[in-house]
Amino acid sequence: MKIEPQPNCPLNAFESCKKFECAWFMKVAGTHPNTGAETEEWGCAMAWLPVLLIENAQQSRQTGAAVESFRNEVVKNTTPALPDAGASLPRLS
Repeated sequence: MKIEPQPNCPLNAFESCKKFECAWFMKVAGTHPNTGAETEEWGCAMAWLPVLLIENAQQSRQTGAAVESFRNEVVKNTTPALPDAGASLPRLS
């Protein structure tokens, strides 16, 4: 059973949705995260908000993981060079 929400607009005193007459009615296009298929859907920006917030959180987690991976590679590659770099510097007394 698929649950279909009622097209009641919270911006219009819960009257029926005006669809293309409303500035908040927008098209979201992209790829489906599970299937990879191209998708293009129209809907209310208020209704899209939770979906887009979840997608934003997922992208932020992926960015954090990529930065951490890059940091680990930089540390791994620079750690062996640190003792040699310090030997060539003059000593301050």
